[in-house]
Amino acid sequence: MRTADGKAAKGAQFQQMQREFAAHLRNPREHAPPAEIEDRRLAIYRDLIYNNIESFIASGFPVLRKLYSDSDWHAMVRDFVHRHASQSPYFLQISEEFLHYLQSEREPHPCDPPFLLELAHYEWVELALDVSDAEMPQGLKREGDVLAGVPVVSPLVWSLNYRFPVHQIGPAFQPEEAPDAPTFLLVYRDRSDAISFMETNAVTARLLQLAQGEETTGRELLLALAGEMNHPDPEVLLQFGRDLLEKLLSAGIIAGLR
Repeated sequence: MRTADGKAAKGAQFQQMQREFAAHLRNPREHAPPAEIEDRRLAIYRDLIYNNIESFIASGFPVLRKLYSDSDWHAMVRDFVHRHASQSPYFLQISEEFLHYLQSEREPHPCDPPFLLELAHYEWVELALDVSDAEMPQGLKREGDVLAGVPVVSPLVWSLNYRFPVHQIGPAFQPEEAPDAPTFLLVYRDRSDAISFMETNAVTARLLQLAQGEETTGRELLLALAGEMNHPDPEVLLQFGRDLLEKLLSAGIIAGLR
């Protein structure tokens, strides 16, 4: 019985040391390290953990990184490491975890731009598409009559809209207020696995949304869109729509035709 009690006590002590160790690594300024571990060894872990996380976040959000001073950036990343309880152990998920932190846990700071959340989401989408295991559908025609065929939207396309023109933001352009008109973007991985974006509009976004519903020919899609818009001359929209569908097909946004 004494042996069992002794093992239980040692196990509890070890778990307590693990908790102290983890708390110290997450926030060295607020949590003292376990007394049993030499500080020289702890410093190696502190630097390794933080530098790996910071490097991955900086590479995943390169534009956002350029907009912050070194002190403000590192303060934000350290707050993320301290505050956020990640749901995934994989490094590839760190960018998504950082986005969740920005959206739900970060308290507003004077150094935060008004477009922080939208820019972070836009940059995260690029990584999410780059590592996505979705694949282009097979057996589709890459050429043909886009009005007679059924356009199939690629699963590697995200149709997005933002208040700010996030694709233009950088050190030289940091708008203080959102423009009157929203920004519509298609971010996609093309057939060569390159990540690209295309600035569009509400009409194109709605067309792709309709195309992701029931299988419908290009002509039927455009006529449905004309009905929603109360367009006075559907034939004009059909001609415009043909050119648009052909452009989307060429880019790989439409994976092909059935």
